[in-house]
Amino acid sequence: MSLDKSSDNPRHGDNLFDKIPPDLPEEVGQTLLSASNLTIERIISKGHQSADDFWYDQDQHEWVILLKGAARLQFEDHMLLLTPGSYVHIPAHVKHRVDWTTPHEESIWLAIFYH
Repeated sequence: MSLDKSSDNPRHGDNLFDKIPPDLPEEVGQTLLSASNLTIERIISKGHQSADDFWYDQDQHEWVILLKGAARLQFEDHMLLLTPGSYVHIPAHVKHRVDWTTPHEESIWLAIFYH
């Protein structure tokens, strides 16, 4: 039996830990699913952080879980350390930035954006 490996075929599953680029000069964001009111992304960081003067201020709500590595999110009034399994809901227009990600291994995030 032959299996169709296209992303539209539910008989084929991908793995969030596969196909990690060997070099990560920049953070990598990959859309896994996109619908009218929902986007799911895999984000790969390795020592990346937001620019000092940059803040995310998104129109969409975001729910994010850290699957591997470690990271620190900065909000206007506090910092939040994320380790594998940590998740956070960030309502729309809550300013935040990535303060730090571990430099010695990839940090793999799963982010869900919705209206």
